[in-house]
Amino acid sequence: MSAALPVLSAVGLAERDQPLITYLDHRTGQRQQLTAAELGEWSARAAGLLRDGCGLTPGSRVAVLLPPHWRTAAVLLGAWAVGLEVSFRPRATAGLPVLEPGGDRPYDAVLVTPERLDDWLEDVPDGLHRYLVGTAPEPLADVPAGWLDWSTEVLRHDAAPTDRPLLQATDPVSPDGTTYSQWGGLARELADSWDLRVGDRLLVDVAEHDLPLKWLLAPLSAGASVLLCANLDPADRDAVAAAEQVTRIL
Repeated sequence: MSAALPVLSAVGLAERDQPLITYLDHRTGQRQQLTAAELGEWSARAAGLLRDGCGLTPGSRVAVLLPPHWRTAAVLLGAWAVGLEVSFRPRATAGLPVLEPGGDRPYDAVLVTPERLDDWLEDVPDGLHRYLVGTAPEPLADVPAGWLDWSTEVLRHDAAPTDRPLLQATDPVSPDGTTYSQWGGLARELADSWDLRVGDRLLVDVAEHDLPLKWLLAPLSAGASVLLCANLDPADRDAVAAAEQVTRIL
């Protein structure tokens, strides 16, 4: 994998058989935990879907309207690994225009949750390839015409990394021109400001922090693992942190 963005290969900083990213929904009880090796496999599948399934090449544009989640991590790492420009749109931007070069033409691929697709406040962009990404473990029960279930389609692709393009630090990581080097630098600066170290476990309340720079790139750049908590009662935060052996809380 290219060294253009160090966090793309940061999963190797952790023990491959140790938890790297954990998703915990306190309302449904859903818990999904991935080791560094497993996240790498899902990222490889995501890369294969975008590159081989959709025929995308370095510089292709992908819109991602997904919450902090292990599947979102796989989508983002997979897209960046094959040189795609990712337009990440957090829930807070719902209803607001997204101004970026080429924003008036369809994206090469669009990935969105069913909830955001059905939200009248959302302006889901057009895409040549369109995927619904659910947050529940099981495949989606209802997929509208013109869309595909990401959790089903991604399994058609190999979990083993294949040849990938040699990316440069100056290549754009997003349609606004931000480069791999710039995002990598921002991730390291954040990790340093939080005093994150290899082996730390960071608790992230997904309702408060949905930018991947915070919940994904910064901790991975430091070799820390991540606990993503959905529907977390603030009153329970300290108890959850103790039970999950958390060393840092965002």
